[in-house]
Amino acid sequence: MQLQEIDRVETITKEQFLANYFRPQRPVVIERIIEDWPAFTKWNFDYMVEVAGDKTVPLYDNRPVDYKDGFNEPHAKMKMRDYIELIKKEPTKFRIFLWNILKEVPELQKDYSYPDFGLKLLKGLPMLFFGGRDSYTFMHYDIDLANIFHFHFQGKKEIILFDQKQNDFLYKIPHSLITREDINFSNPDYNKWPALKKAKGYTTQLEHGNVLYMPEGYWHYMKYITPGFSMSLRAIARNPANLSKALYNIFVMRHYDNLMRKLKGQQWIEAKNEKAIRRTHKKLGIS
Repeated sequence: MQLQEIDRVETITKEQFLANYFRPQRPVVIERIIEDWPAFTKWNFDYMVEVAGDKTVPLYDNRPVDYKDGFNEPHAKMKMRDYIELIKKEPTKFRIFLWNILKEVPELQKDYSYPDFGLKLLKGLPMLFFGGRDSYTFMHYDIDLANIFHFHFQGKKEIILFDQKQNDFLYKIPHSLITREDINFSNPDYNKWPALKKAKGYTTQLEHGNVLYMPEGYWHYMKYITPGFSMSLRAIARNPANLSKALYNIFVMRHYDNLMRKLKGQQWIEAKNEKAIRRTHKKLGIS
């Protein structure tokens, strides 16, 4: 893959962000913009156990998609204190994904504010993500193609991003938001996935206090190098094409996919996986 390092800045003004990153839709890491947040000094695993230890959290792992799975349906559940104890003690594939802290732990709202990047952030959707060492998300993009600000706390995280122009090279699964799940984007097998050599993207590592801006509809793969957690804030897509695609994904695509799972079962999943390879190789003339 042809990956370049994501731009990094210590701080940034609203005007600089809009001109240099939002309008050209380029990612950026901002290293020192949340040091005035209480969360910057308070948010660690021990604090999360203190304020949310008794909460039951949804867990996801890296198992292949099964036709019985609902859209974003968790694979397991656990008390937050038990989950944090687990990821501190040993590697696990279980991750917390899309956990709404506004709804679950209102107290945490006092620890952060909404930065003025010149975009209207959706204040009802702050989401937390946790993972243990070596756990990772499949390469995917978000259903609403939002502008995402990803605030990282504790530990270190590897990031790989692609824009939507790279779809032909990523083995995208039809009627879904993911690529082939058996691709290891940290160390891809180019003999098996030759189209990836043409994919042009971005990479970086996040540490405590770093903020990553991911433009509209960007594919993202995230791997926890050490146990850690992040919070995402989002702003709706501004590009009319992305906004219309988001509406299609939400109101048509996911319902169609769920219907076909019910009608065809695992055969539907397997057919989509095979089609991802055929389509990708056909477009690039790969036999």
